[in-house]
Amino acid sequence: MESVTLAAGEASALDTGDTAWLLAATALVLLMTPGLALFYGGMVRTKSVLNMLMMSFVSIALVTVVWLVAGYSLAFGDDVFGGLIGSLDHVGMRGLGPDSVQGTVPTLLFATFQLTFAIITAALVSGAIADRAKFGAWLVFVPVWALLVYVPVTHWVWGPGGWILDGLGALDFAGGLPVEITSGASGLALCLVLGPRLGFKKDAMRPHNLPMVVLGAGLLWFGWFGFNAGSALGANGMAAAVFLNTLAAGCTGLLGWLFVEQRRDGHPTTLGAASGAVAGLVAITPSCGSVSLLGALVVGLAAGAVCSWAVSWKFKLNYDDSLDVVGVHLVGGVVGTVLIGVFATATMTGGAEGLLYGGGLAQLGKQLVAVAVVGAYAFGVTYGIGKLIDRTMGFRASEEQEHTGLDLTVHAETAYDHGVLGHGAPVTASVLPTAQKGKP
Repeated sequence: MESVTLAAGEASALDTGDTAWLLAATALVLLMTPGLALFYGGMVRTKSVLNMLMMSFVSIALVTVVWLVAGYSLAFGDDVFGGLIGSLDHVGMRGLGPDSVQGTVPTLLFATFQLTFAIITAALVSGAIADRAKFGAWLVFVPVWALLVYVPVTHWVWGPGGWILDGLGALDFAGGLPVEITSGASGLALCLVLGPRLGFKKDAMRPHNLPMVVLGAGLLWFGWFGFNAGSALGANGMAAAVFLNTLAAGCTGLLGWLFVEQRRDGHPTTLGAASGAVAGLVAITPSCGSVSLLGALVVGLAAGAVCSWAVSWKFKLNYDDSLDVVGVHLVGGVVGTVLIGVFATATMTGGAEGLLYGGGLAQLGKQLVAVAVVGAYAFGVTYGIGKLIDRTMGFRASEEQEHTGLDLTVHAETAYDHGVLGHGAPVTASVLPTAQKGKP
């Protein structure tokens, strides 16, 4: 998804077909965040459903403000520091009127499309710390993280003069590095900052509503066509090829996960089907514009199988990644980004080829370097932000809040009438909404 800016004096190249497609794709990607809210909301226990939904929905508002004020300019402004960050020329979207064109679409539309990527990336991180994070701390974390982690990585990968694209030459069509690996590595960092949930590895913490999980996964899959095919930035043949690759990888990801489950556990599960589809979609995100249809099938299958194993690592390594952000998004993002170096074909890339198509080890090496640097940067900076928030205002909810549930104690609501029954400490008057106090 390389941005294209017209040279001074060049005639407008606005294309109404490309604009119409990107308008639709932008709406599709924005829908992914409510879809993620349902996906995550169904995976937690009944006492923290609304809190999980809120962490996704509030990310829409927080990231939008940050992006419009400074995020877009720093990510996609002209490079000012050796491929590391963009300029502040467009702070507050300054100079970007309705007649400004980016490639063949309005610049404001391109900026909005990119905004939807930033939103869902922040929301993805929340799944790693479900059931135990202070909502107020999350409100502080999201805008700081967006500016210090997401924005710089986006400039490296897609911004004018970004060092990963223009310097290193690593490929990432739709966000394996800035979205998937960044969110997964950041989720791992916050897991370590907050520590495990009460009862981790002892109590059953099963998804409370699998139909909600499947609905959320379906909305994510639907939106992913805008996420990936929209990154072609036009209604063209590349968008069509990417669209098909996205569908194919989601399918083989689902099948790969179920195959591992059947062999390992003897049961193919609904949660596994939903998670496998997402794993396949995660992996094809960076590679959808680089691999053939056969490559997409293999990438999805590999991600479904590998991620199905990876989600169990948290029990062995003792990090509580509540909703498997690390196991699906970090691992799936690594699989998809690295396999570009194996399956990239010049038919799709216009030049670069992977190992199996005669390109040797060069592209594979570039992909590995990009993965290592982005993963380390996201983890390190996020850990620092998390620690700072934890030491100043506290990042983890109190033990009483965690026992009772964040829905009632933080938001004064419950998703269901029975939402707090059978989960931890009894409800006391101190945590009831004012309207309920004193009532029989």
